[in-house]
Amino acid sequence: MPDTDTPDSTGLPGDAYEPTGRTVPSRARQRASYDKETVHSILDTAYLCHLGFVRDGAPVVLPTLFGRIDDRLYVHGSTGSRPLRATAAADPGLAVCLTVTHVDGLVLARSAFHHSMNYRSVVVHGIARTVTDPEERRVALDAIVDQVVPGRSRDSRPADTKELAATAVIRLDLDEVSAKIRTGGPNDDPEDLALPHWAGVIPVSRSYGAPLPSDDLAPAVPVPDYFTALHGGLPA
Repeated sequence: MPDTDTPDSTGLPGDAYEPTGRTVPSRARQRASYDKETVHSILDTAYLCHLGFVRDGAPVVLPTLFGRIDDRLYVHGSTGSRPLRATAAADPGLAVCLTVTHVDGLVLARSAFHHSMNYRSVVVHGIARTVTDPEERRVALDAIVDQVVPGRSRDSRPADTKELAATAVIRLDLDEVSAKIRTGGPNDDPEDLALPHWAGVIPVSRSYGAPLPSDDLAPAVPVPDYFTALHGGLPA
């Protein structure tokens, strides 16, 4: 819904990505941020992204896991998957758009027109390239595992030769990137403020349940301490 009146802490600090024609929003520009710390914080508290590309002249968007190392994002998948095959076949790579979104609240206004969401999002445009260097592939795969559960890569068997041969990794550099953030309450029109409809924000947060051990897990294997590092912690 249209919602352009609430400013947020955005701008262009010194350590920022350079805006481009594709990263400057056409509306609510005051919510856009190119600050690297802001962009990285949104990426680092997520593990699910949506990868968009064009296949046979039609747009395709796929949900997938990702990992970040400095100014690079990594995505992995089967060597037989279409986007990874297309990346390997394209020269110099596959044009993609990668997005990450956190929903922080449902904004309910008195009018249906002004309903909105509080959110933090990142959009990355660029060329995805296949990673062929064995060491970079190893580091990238560890980063993807640790993006989901920090510390997990050190507490699991690494991929063997056969598994690595069946796994492709692509890299997307964080060059053309922006964040967009919305906070605050509804932006009702002045003439609607007296209407008898509830207005406000319903907070939305991610939570984790207590770990459920695998049926075939040896009883002596304890719950790892690093689970406590999950965003928001785990229930007792």
